[in-house]
Amino acid sequence: MSVAYKNRIQDFKVALTEENIHLKTLRELCFNGIPFEGGIRALCWKILLNYLPLDQTRWDSFLKKEREVYSQFLKEMIIQPGIAKANLGLSREDVTMEDHPLNPNPESRWNTYFKDNEILLQIDKDVRRLYPDMAFFQRPTDYPCQLILDPQNDYETLRRRVEQTTLKAQTVNRNRSGVTNVSSPGKSLNLYPSNEYEVLPNGSEAHWEVVERILFIYAKLNPGIAYVQGMNEIVGPIYYTFATDPNSQWKEHAEADTFFCFTNLMSENRDNFIKSLDDSQCGITYKMESVYSMLKEKDQELYLKLLEQNIKPQYFTFRWLTLLLSQEFLLPDVIRIWDTLFSDQDRFHFLILVCCAMLILIRDNLLAGDFTVNMRLLQQTQMRHNKPCDKVIFIGCKNINKKKDYPISDVHTILTKAKELQDNS
Repeated sequence: MSVAYKNRIQDFKVALTEENIHLKTLRELCFNGIPFEGGIRALCWKILLNYLPLDQTRWDSFLKKEREVYSQFLKEMIIQPGIAKANLGLSREDVTMEDHPLNPNPESRWNTYFKDNEILLQIDKDVRRLYPDMAFFQRPTDYPCQLILDPQNDYETLRRRVEQTTLKAQTVNRNRSGVTNVSSPGKSLNLYPSNEYEVLPNGSEAHWEVVERILFIYAKLNPGIAYVQGMNEIVGPIYYTFATDPNSQWKEHAEADTFFCFTNLMSENRDNFIKSLDDSQCGITYKMESVYSMLKEKDQELYLKLLEQNIKPQYFTFRWLTLLLSQEFLLPDVIRIWDTLFSDQDRFHFLILVCCAMLILIRDNLLAGDFTVNMRLLQQTQMRHNKPCDKVIFIGCKNINKKKDYPISDVHTILTKAKELQDNS
C-alpha cells in the first residue's frame, strides 16, 4: 500500500469521524474512488444514498429503528402469509365458505398469494443468475436471517414457495411493466436442476436468497412498480458491498441496510422502469435522447455519424441508463463507477456524461465502422476483462480471461473524461 493511498484512507477516516459529517467534503473525497479497507466504502455509500443521517450521534438510534422496521416487513410480508398459506386448506369449512383458490375477490388471500407468486417467480430466476462469474452469491451468508430460518416457524419460505409452487409455471413472459403471462403446461419440468446450485445445510441460506427477499419486500411495498427485470442488477452491487464489509457489526445487518439504500436509490431511478412515463420529461426516452443531445454538443462529427447510420440511442443507452452500467463491466469496475456516481450531487446527470464519455472515447472505432460493426460494439457488454479480480477485495471472483468488447478497460479513463465534459459544460 503506497504512502499516498494510506494518506487517502486517513483523509476518509477524519471526514467520517466528524460528529456532523461535512457532506461536500465527503463527496469530493468519494468522487475519486472510495477505499474498501475498514469498511469505508460501505459506510460512505450509506451516507451518499441518504440512508444514514449526517449527525453521527443519531446513528445508533436510527439504525435500531430502521432494522426493526425491516424485521416487521419480513414478519408481515413473508412469515405471516407463509403461515396463512400453510393453514389454508387444513379445514374444509375455511376453504369453501371463507376463501378458496378460485375466489375472484381481489381481497382473497389466495388471489394475493397467486399474484405474488408471479412476481416471485421472475425475481427468483433473475437472482439465481446474478453475477454468474462469481461464486459469492451462491455461497452461504455468515449471518442468515434468524427470523426466516427459525426452526420453530413451520411455514413456507420464499425458496420453498418457488420450488413447490402450485402454479407449476415453466415460463414467465414479461415486459417492462411487469409479469404479463404465466404459462402452465400440464407436465411440470424441473426448473432448477439439483446439480446447478449447491444444496446448503439446514439453517443456512445463500446470498442470492437474501437478495431475493429484499426484492420481494420492495415489490410488495411498491405495487405501482412491483418488480421489473433488471432491478436485481441494481441491488446486487449494493448488497455485495455491504455483505463483504470487513466490519462485522455492519456486515451482520447487510440485508436491512441494503433494502433501505436500494429503496432510496430506486426513488430517484424508478421512473426509468415505469413504461407509462417513458415519453415524459422524467422518463427513460427523454434521458436516452439527452445522451445524444450531450454528444451533439461535445462531438458533433460523431453525433452526425451515428445519426447517418440510423443508430438510435435506445438501441444501447436504455440498458446503460436503467441499470447504471451494471451490465457493461465486471462488478469491481461497476462498484468503482458507482463510487463516483453516488458522490455526485446530480448523479443521474453525471451518468449521462459517463455514457457520452464512453462514446467519445471510442469515436475512432465508431467513425471507422459501418452500422453492423458499430451496433455490435455498442450493444455487446464488457462482461470480462483480461486481468484477474483482486481476491482480497472482491470475494468470490473466478479468474476468467475472456475477450472484452468495449475497447476501454480502465474505468478511470471513462470517469476522467466524464468529469472533463462536466467541467467544460
